[in-house]
Amino acid sequence: MIIETRIYHCLPGRLPALNERFTKTTLGFFEKYGIKPLGFWTTLIGPSNHALTYMLQWESLEERERKWNAFQADPEWIAKRAASEAEKSIVERIENVFLTPTDYSPLR
Repeated sequence: MIIETRIYHCLPGRLPALNERFTKTTLGFFEKYGIKPLGFWTTLIGPSNHALTYMLQWESLEERERKWNAFQADPEWIAKRAASEAEKSIVERIENVFLTPTDYSPLR
């Protein structure tokens, strides 16, 4: 199992727009492509409260590449993402890391 942690750093005041896009659009595409989210978080205490952090579960990097690339190339997703940012950009930058559990991790 591989866990991908993604952090979307939003432009000031744009986190609500990102949350709305996930709720109304992105999660449907995740389901369509078999992308398994583990959870979504906003920052309670930290350097910025303009961020959305979420984790995705993958069986392998190959699975991740296949499913993520299909999702990113979906013409309907591309159009809906562009429409959500037609007036103003939402995300300033994205960070992601890939984690693999240790032998003693309860998540294996």
